[in-house]
Amino acid sequence: MFEKVNPSHPDKMADRIAGAVVDLAYKAETDPKIAVEVLNGHGQGHVIIETSAKLDKEDIAAVIHRIAGDIRADIQIVPQDAILAENQSVNVHCGDNGIFKGMPVTEEQKALSKIARDIYSVYPYDGKYIIDQARLIICQSNAKSVHLRETYRGAEINPLGDWTGGTDVDTGATNRKLGSDMADSVTGGGLHGKDLSKADVSVNIYAFLKAQETGKPVELCCAIGDDSVDGVPYAEIVEVARNYIQSIGGFEKFAEWGLV
Repeated sequence: MFEKVNPSHPDKMADRIAGAVVDLAYKAETDPKIAVEVLNGHGQGHVIIETSAKLDKEDIAAVIHRIAGDIRADIQIVPQDAILAENQSVNVHCGDNGIFKGMPVTEEQKALSKIARDIYSVYPYDGKYIIDQARLIICQSNAKSVHLRETYRGAEINPLGDWTGGTDVDTGATNRKLGSDMADSVTGGGLHGKDLSKADVSVNIYAFLKAQETGKPVELCCAIGDDSVDGVPYAEIVEVARNYIQSIGGFEKFAEWGLV
């Protein structure tokens, strides 16, 4: 059983905005410290940013409008907490407490992820999709149900009928669709809107990739300030995550589909 949402779902739009702001921070500094929370919907876009980087509100407003459309941009930028900043002042240490479980992705989950991407390539609008053994449920806005039935025979298409979605229908918040992003993997935090020092980003990515490599579950925990996790220097885990993020095009691209 697995649910996938696409990049135009309001929650994923929030993730993408947060990711794009983190991308701005990495353009400003090599290793910025940043945490971003986004709430958008019904003409409003609220973004709170804790960061060490010097960011321009006009650049952030441009990100909000590019991703979420013509909404009011409410932006607050504050410095990162001094104690948290001190944790990273000399060497790279774990940036948060956390529990993490990386799980191999199943063939069923891979299949739904491909279906979601295929539909989104034709209909780049709000949509969500569920697979449960023999049951496939497709909810795609701004699409004719009859056309989807021709391609996905036997699927349940738009149970309430044709619909329009987006932030005029629903609100979106950062890290509210982690099941879509991680499948059976488990985390105590969220993937999006944070720099690489944060365990919620780097250790999640590390555990997920290791699970795909070994084909077995990978369970980890860490405490803020740890200099190693799973017997691996934390700096190396950060570099694993950095390489992964760079390979897919940055934090906003990461936010589009998550790890699955």
